[in-house]
Amino acid sequence: MANHVTVPLIAAFLASAGIPLYIHLPSFAAELGIGLGTVGYLLFGLRALDFVQDPLLGRLVDRFPTYRSYFVSGAFVGMGVGFWIAFVMQPNIFGLVLGLVLVFTAYSLGTILFYGQGAAIVGAGTDSAHLRFAGRRETGALVGIVVAAILPGVLGGFYGVRQGYAIFGVVLAAAAIAIWLFSRSFWTPLATGRQESQSFRGLLQPRVLQLLLIALLNALPVAITSTLFLFFVEDRLVLGDYAGLFLVLFFLTAGMSAPFWSWASARFGARQVLLCAMSLAIVSFIGAYSLPVGAAWQFGLICAASGAALGADMVILPALFANVLMKQGIATGMGFGVWAFAAKISLALAAAIVLPVLQSSGFSPKGPNTAEALQRLNFLYALLPCGLKALAMVFVAQLPRDKKHPLVPRRVD
Repeated sequence: MANHVTVPLIAAFLASAGIPLYIHLPSFAAELGIGLGTVGYLLFGLRALDFVQDPLLGRLVDRFPTYRSYFVSGAFVGMGVGFWIAFVMQPNIFGLVLGLVLVFTAYSLGTILFYGQGAAIVGAGTDSAHLRFAGRRETGALVGIVVAAILPGVLGGFYGVRQGYAIFGVVLAAAAIAIWLFSRSFWTPLATGRQESQSFRGLLQPRVLQLLLIALLNALPVAITSTLFLFFVEDRLVLGDYAGLFLVLFFLTAGMSAPFWSWASARFGARQVLLCAMSLAIVSFIGAYSLPVGAAWQFGLICAASGAALGADMVILPALFANVLMKQGIATGMGFGVWAFAAKISLALAAAIVLPVLQSSGFSPKGPNTAEALQRLNFLYALLPCGLKALAMVFVAQLPRDKKHPLVPRRVD
């Protein structure tokens, strides 16, 4: 089994290029003089690139397994250089695009390699083995999200906003090199002893498509709330000083809940547990809509509840998908290449939809806003995710219920 320190460390670093960037990029771009609408379209355009590159990167990893060490080096160095360009150099819009392309492409490659290596390590083992590995991996990822989400705010408080982002970039670039060197033994290719299908037709199996659709729909609510989080806290609740604390609480409860969701899924079944967690998320979103200005402790409770629900999403769904790939003999690089795209396109769709809509209402970050603009923000942050989460629940409810093998979908002959 992989080193218990290496797996969380890799997961923590890779996670820094996910949700935290979508939390900070709108605010960071505003500091660079770039409008919200432009940022939304920019992020969507970058994810359109992922539409092509993620599956191809996965296919490349499967096609040349002996070059795995080179792929790993490219992923970590690419993320480090991209962070340096975007945050340390703080360039114009064209330089920012270059930096983000490097970050997101390297992040895609690193994520595909990491999830594929994890699936190979566990192999065609028991359901609980996949869940245990996923619990350790996603706990590390959530720690990385917490650190990357709050670090720019902490640094900005000491050194100023732009200088804080610059130091943030230096830290991430240094972490890329350090973790790459520390984890080199983890990436040793494993002989799985099984025939893997590298045809994209393997991903057209009904259960695989069903899981990919669930991943996309289920990630959209979190993507929307992540994109609008700072605006909601600072402008809707007028609690900007507590933003970092709320983020810590949200991701801390997500990380603390991960072992529980792992145990509960192995005990009661992935479908049943995931539906419970999704219901908790909907209740949390509805609660946020009705909050008055200055409702600090109430929003803290909502952050804790919604964070716990996120923990279930991050543990159960990847483990479910990994086990299906192994059982069906589908190459993990290709499979997780498409999985990575499904997860990231949700963030792009969220930014491309909600940021221009919010801007069209006349909303101005940290500025005077009309009641209409704040109401639009309230709806986008709290109610829109409810509808999307409910739609995802419809598809989760169609997963097979099998307590003995909760993570193995029944074959459709």
